[in-house]
Amino acid sequence: METKIIKVTDKGQISLPVGMRDSLKIKQGDELFVTKNEDTIIIKKIKKEDFSYLLKHSEKVAKKLWDNKEDENWDNV
Repeated sequence: METKIIKVTDKGQISLPVGMRDSLKIKQGDELFVTKNEDTIIIKKIKKEDFSYLLKHSEKVAKKLWDNKEDENWDNV
């Protein structure tokens, strides 16, 4: 585990240490997932496969909702 202390700027920005960026292959333009739990912040590099299961699930839910016969009643309103 690599640990560093960093400072927050007056704009609320932080810089990720070079060693951490390099080891995770984080480069300009990459997207990072940020989540907070009580007093802990977790930053994770987003990979396409990280959210593929959500996409698959959301497609099933959307299809179920769109194919709902009861919803067709609203088409005539």
